[in-house]
Amino acid sequence: MSSPGDLFDLALNGHRVKTPIAIASMAGTVDAAYVAARAGHVGMGFIGGYSIDPPTIEASRRMAEAGRCEFLPGDPVAELRQQADLLAASPVVGGINLRASTPEALSGVARSLGDRVIYEIDAHCRQAPMVEAGSGEFLLHHPDRLVEMVCALKSEGVLVSVKIRAGVSENDPKLARRLWEAGADLLHVDLMDAGYAKIRQIRNASPILVIANNSMQSFDRVMEMFSHGADLVSLARRSDIQTLAGLDAAITRYANEFGWYNAPKQLCRGGDVRALTFCCLPVKDCPLLPMLSKVGLSQEEYVSLKREAVKGTALEDGPYTCFGSLAWCCKVSSPCLLRDATLEQMGISKKEYMQKKRELSRAIMERVFPSRDGHDAG
Repeated sequence: MSSPGDLFDLALNGHRVKTPIAIASMAGTVDAAYVAARAGHVGMGFIGGYSIDPPTIEASRRMAEAGRCEFLPGDPVAELRQQADLLAASPVVGGINLRASTPEALSGVARSLGDRVIYEIDAHCRQAPMVEAGSGEFLLHHPDRLVEMVCALKSEGVLVSVKIRAGVSENDPKLARRLWEAGADLLHVDLMDAGYAKIRQIRNASPILVIANNSMQSFDRVMEMFSHGADLVSLARRSDIQTLAGLDAAITRYANEFGWYNAPKQLCRGGDVRALTFCCLPVKDCPLLPMLSKVGLSQEEYVSLKREAVKGTALEDGPYTCFGSLAWCCKVSSPCLLRDATLEQMGISKKEYMQKKRELSRAIMERVFPSRDGHDAG
């Protein structure tokens, strides 16, 4: 992660993500120039999709002949190298969406380009030629092959994203967990008609960085995704400068006011596992108890975890609160005279309080999802 001073506290590939808005790939449309033209209002840009081996290149040709826009460079690796150079010159964290039929094709490209871009495996395309080539949605029905592709890219020391379409895999949360355990760093989810519940399910299954995609053109829609577990949102067809600028401004205003741009809803209002940061002591029958059971924490472990995590921080004390510590206090959007009186007495703003709650949430997530072997969970 980036330094606590960053508004969104997001960093990837050694670069700060200046806003949690991404451009999603659109074959034949999104290249480095497309991203650069919108760089003022996005933090990430995924170019492509690019087909990189004979089966997927032939599939792209068939799709182009049928009237779809496709990137069909004579030398895919040379073209990608040029595009990576252009992305590196922009303030946007760059990624390349790749269509491949074998793990070796992906690792070969990563070996040629290095670690300056994020490599996104396209497990999303549903066009028949691409599926028949063993790429796109084929990989969602053959998760073992998708895992092999993640492992092949990670062996090259690069960051890996996987683009999926929700509802195609037999079990999206299980797939997300498996991809994270294999080393994937990001999961880019085209929600189709699934809604925020799918994001919450994925967040409750793994700590992987989640990008929510599809119909993210309104602030309300974006905040639904953020409050249920998304770290970023992405736009494709609606990635015009006016829409991006409006979203960027609204999200920035919210973050400046409340401190934690993607704070979860409280657990009792449908929040995800991160919302344990807002839960009180387990003194009543409420959604806290089934969530603790789901994540494998006893009530005693939960209490000890939060007490240890806030020790020596501004959340440790709370003389006017229900349980004598801000560790057990709720989200600032919930009215509470006791919490607010305590914050005022301690000289802590609501924005600072929410930032501290975000730090507590991370400590909880690290306990719930220990670092995977050989990979950094962050």
